[in-house]
This record gives sequence, C-alpha cells and structure tokens, in this order.
Amino acid sequence: MKLKEFLSVRAIEFDSVNILADPEGLPELRRLGARSIPVLSRGDDWTFAQNLAHVVKFLGLNENAGPVLSPDELVGRMDIFLSAAVRNIPLMPNSELETQAPGRPRAFRVLSHHIFRIVETFLEVAEGAELTHALISTGPSDEMTTFVSIGVYGQGVLERLRAFWAGKTNHDGKETVQTYYGPQSLHELMERTTWHSGQHVRQWFMLLGMHGVTPDQPLGEEAFAKLPMPSSVWDG
Repeated sequence: MKLKEFLSVRAIEFDSVNILADPEGLPELRRLGARSIPVLSRGDDWTFAQNLAHVVKFLGLNENAGPVLSPDELVGRMDIFLSAAVRNIPLMPNSELETQAPGRPRAFRVLSHHIFRIVETFLEVAEGAELTHALISTGPSDEMTTFVSIGVYGQGVLERLRAFWAGKTNHDGKETVQTYYGPQSLHELMERTTWHSGQHVRQWFMLLGMHGVTPDQPLGEEAFAKLPMPSSVWDG
C-alpha cells in the first residue's frame, strides 16, 4: 500500500472506530486542544489528518501527497459515482431505511443521503461557504422518506455538479477554499470529495448484495484507480 493510501485508511479508522471504541480517545483530543477528527499527534504536537500533505509535512517525509488526477478527471469520477448512486440507491427496499450500516451507527437512509451531501457540500464550499462538520453532516430532510426520494435529490446534486463545472472558466483548481482543517486548494478538496463519495458508493453496492439485491451496473476497479481509496470497504 502506498503512503497516501495508508494515510487515507488511517484517517478513516481514527475517525469512525478509535474514538467510538476507545474511552481514552476523546479526553486525549481535548488535552491536545483538537476540536475535530481525524488528527495525528506526536507528544503535544498534532495536525489534522484530513489533509495528506499536512500529514507528510508533520512526519517529515519526502513524499508527494498532492492529487494524482486532474480537476477535470476528478469531476468525471464524481459524475460516475453519483450516477451509480442515483441508479442503485432506489433499489434498496424501504423497509431498510433505518437499518444500521456496519462499522458505525448510521442508518441506510442517512448513508445514502450522505453520498450526495458530500458533493453538494463541495459545491457550496466552491461557491464561498466554509467547510464545517455541521455543513457536511446535514442529514436528509423530512420529505426524504423513501430511497426513491433520496435518489431524486441525488439527481439534482449531479445536475448541479455538471452545471457548475461546465460554467466554470478556470479548471486548474488552484483557488483557495476554507475548511475546518485549514485553507485548501480547490483541487485538494475535489480529491477528498471524490474518494469520500466513492467509498460510500462501494459500501452501498455491498449493502445491496447483503440484502439480496442485484446492483445496476456495478463499478469496476477502474472507477477507483489513482484515488487514495481505503483498501477495505468498511472501517476497521
């Protein structure tokens, strides 16, 4: 596993497993003064592990942690992932809306919405909002009571993504956006948005299989190539 992929895996593990399972995790975060996770610490020094370049610098490593795919390629991958989600989320029976996903307390209804919310949040940040936990963690509205309705919402996000990129004159991704883990280039945020949504799409395909549902046009490994994807579909 390459360093960048390893760091992505560790970031997910710190976020969803260690803090939930380790009773000493939250007090340690408070001692350090960190207000969110994942973080990487060494003694009293720490850095957010959301940005892989920051992690590489913190560890003093000689490693290129920048995005491999261009902004145009990343938007193309986002389109692939959201299109797959639009096709496949409505296939899940509505009886599973409140079923909990493996690895962390998250209902299928929330997880399916989150796939689209990740990209919707990216669009809001690209248009001037600051990325916060509250922004990206916004859950489904009260009207989203079926997987079909969540798919309709997702189609709207996909169309908004396409319109945003088609109307953007500069595609180099060099502009700076504001996040809770510090200023980032749009290109860096795009990569994180892409693999984050892609990881949850991988999970959705597995959930369909676990519930006896045949996915519609499942994605091959080429859809995830050159992204710092975790090796495991589920955390831990």
